[in-house]
Amino acid sequence: MIHQNSLRLFSVPIASLRKGMAIGGLIALFIISLFLFSAHNPNPAWGKFWMIKPLLIVPLAGAAGGAFFSFINPFHYRSNWRKALALVVGVLVFMIGLWLGTVLGLNGTYWN
Repeated sequence: MIHQNSLRLFSVPIASLRKGMAIGGLIALFIISLFLFSAHNPNPAWGKFWMIKPLLIVPLAGAAGGAFFSFINPFHYRSNWRKALALVVGVLVFMIGLWLGTVLGLNGTYWN
């Protein structure tokens, strides 16, 4: 039987989750936009709407990283070493997710 107190550790308010996902998605959108709009002469073989795929996939990966950051938010209110560990793990997971989303989004255009 699971006690009610143990479930509170993993419950995340919907507003906090939405905020984390929005911030993560906007950070990812900003980064990929800087990268994409600096391409002045794209390859004609990529097609007319080649930017749509990365502009959709990368912010979704950033939103997933922001959601993970919201899930580990309860650990920020613990002791100092747990707070530091939660921050480092959250940033690491966000960066890895952003990198994987960028590779997946740019596959077939910049990376063949």
